[in-house]
Amino acid sequence: MVSRRWALFLVVVIVLAWGAVQLGEWQFRRLEQRRDRNAQIERNESLPPAPVADVLKVGTAPAAEQEWRVVEAVGTYAAEDTVIVRYRTNGGEPGVQAVVPLVLADGAAVLVDRGWWPTANRGEVPDDLPDPPSGEVTITGWVRLDATGDSTKVTDQSTRAISSSEIGAALQRDLYGGFVSASSESPEPHAQLTRTELPELNEGPHFFYGLQWWFFGALAVFGFCYLLFDEWRDRKRERQQPGSQAPAEPGEPAS
Repeated sequence: MVSRRWALFLVVVIVLAWGAVQLGEWQFRRLEQRRDRNAQIERNESLPPAPVADVLKVGTAPAAEQEWRVVEAVGTYAAEDTVIVRYRTNGGEPGVQAVVPLVLADGAAVLVDRGWWPTANRGEVPDDLPDPPSGEVTITGWVRLDATGDSTKVTDQSTRAISSSEIGAALQRDLYGGFVSASSESPEPHAQLTRTELPELNEGPHFFYGLQWWFFGALAVFGFCYLLFDEWRDRKRERQQPGSQAPAEPGEPAS
């Protein structure tokens, strides 16, 4: 007869094994997402730069498959409408991203993430941020999708995540959906910000993390079976000894 102790133990093992399987599946799903992202970056990076108006539209979010598409835009920076993105790090150092609307010939503007600038602490809004190039500027960069959530709220022209809809409302400007992470500016600015780089095109640790979770689940089942076998073997040995009887489990009447 199965004791309450072993029944509870079995339930715990089933829950642990099920959780490990689900976490393993989650890691393998993340691996597939990473592979899809890498393939998209490689595909979009191989295409020639497209005019920004061919990829982005005013007030409309870009399609997910357009992220990391290389685009080119010609316009004039509205430096007075620079938005600071706080709490950005580079190699562990605190800093900010400088996001500036680039006003195009049609009067609308595209947000350009010009790059990273160091600060003394994580939440500081710097007063030494270099100005963008004046006059007509040609920029090339990668299309990025807007962030979502409370972190996109804009206060005093600073935010924690870039959203063209939130920034457009705060600046009262018509903005193209999404934004562009600049890889080059012509003419070059007097002081160069640290440019955003393409993410590493590797698969990360997800495959091995998935295997580890599955191993933990199998280990829990194996451990339960081994302990059950070990107790059965001890009981059998005790019953085979002359004049002995197996001890009763907690909750079971002694025979």
